[in-house]
Amino acid sequence: MCLSLAVMAVLGIFAGKGVARPQLFVPDPITGYAIGGNDPVSYFVDGQPRKGDRRHELSWGGAEWVFVNEGNMAAFERNPETYAPMFAGCGGYALSEGFATAGSPYIYAVVEGRLVFFHSVVNRFLFVVNGGQLVKDAQENAASVGCMPEK
Repeated sequence: MCLSLAVMAVLGIFAGKGVARPQLFVPDPITGYAIGGNDPVSYFVDGQPRKGDRRHELSWGGAEWVFVNEGNMAAFERNPETYAPMFAGCGGYALSEGFATAGSPYIYAVVEGRLVFFHSVVNRFLFVVNGGQLVKDAQENAASVGCMPEK
């Protein structure tokens, strides 16, 4: 009887609205910069992540961002939704399945012109080959699991 009550109490805690979600925009554990301290524009310009320089720092979406140079920072400032990862850095494939996992800034793809992070290379593959429908599913689930940037 006591065990049943304990299990019900634990389940009640997790069943509430307090949905656990990955940290906003996958911050670097030491500096706190978004997407592991990488410049979000570099994924598009250089085709790969590059570490930002703290001399080029900007706040947006509830996170601190760093950039390789002033030009990248200006491009991001003009249109941050173009360069920031979709789903606030949550893993795209898991999100399409209804789960919030932290995506990795080093496991990514540009899908429909947007940067998407993934928890694993397998998840990236599954998401990319099933593109359109999984993007739609992930977008539908994003708000309910807390994978949306602050406005």
